[in-house]
Amino acid sequence: MRRWMFLSIMALVVASAAFAQDARLRRLNTSDDGRAWQAVGRLDIGGTGFCTGALITPDLVLTAAHCLFDKSTNERIDHKTVEFLAGWRNGRASAYRNIRRAVVHPDYVFGGKVSSERVHYDLALLELDQPIRNTTVIPFGTAARPLKGDQVGVVSYAKDRSEAPSLQEVCVVLARQEGVLVTSCSVDFGSSGAPIFTFKDGEAHIVSVVSAKAEVDGEKVSLGTALGGPLARLRAEMVALKRSDRIQVDGARHDTGAKFIKP
Repeated sequence: MRRWMFLSIMALVVASAAFAQDARLRRLNTSDDGRAWQAVGRLDIGGTGFCTGALITPDLVLTAAHCLFDKSTNERIDHKTVEFLAGWRNGRASAYRNIRRAVVHPDYVFGGKVSSERVHYDLALLELDQPIRNTTVIPFGTAARPLKGDQVGVVSYAKDRSEAPSLQEVCVVLARQEGVLVTSCSVDFGSSGAPIFTFKDGEAHIVSVVSAKAEVDGEKVSLGTALGGPLARLRAEMVALKRSDRIQVDGARHDTGAKFIKP
């Protein structure tokens, strides 16, 4: 698995111009500031940490796969210990939801060095225990990955801005290769899983999810998982998981007469 030594070669051509164009992070402290971004939320993980996630349907949150792993054991955490706080800002959220089901891309391997393969598959889908049908929390659509040099933006929480999200409206795609986007977007611990957007006709569409941070020629960059095939695979995995759960519930009801709903 290759390390990110190739980043400097890929990005040097556009690095200087790109970083000069970047907008600064803007904290979304007020309801007016955060109105368009209520579907981005903080994922609280068992009281031990947090990531960022975004709604792509009323009951599905897109985030990074590594958010569902324990760094000390390399094992999957219990997704029932995760809570999605939609539009979390200064102690309040637009909606609070627990997680019913979670799927991680089957080709994702947690642990070891950051590599193109690891980032490529660093994607997870979380099904909420109840859909969010609040008219102020509108799920985001997705779009094809942008080209090198295209402008993107990111909304994320992080270790020094955990109580309100921050928006960077303009950062740049420095390179893309093997399903990985290298951008000049500003991210930090807690930004994992944050949506990276393109903006067209006044609408934001998710094109990537923050996986890791790195450095290029002394400048900090973010590494993002491109969607496309990996997201389609995750959707299929979620459908299969739901089908399996229904079969188990129906089978148990048929065999024993017990009436219950599998969480």
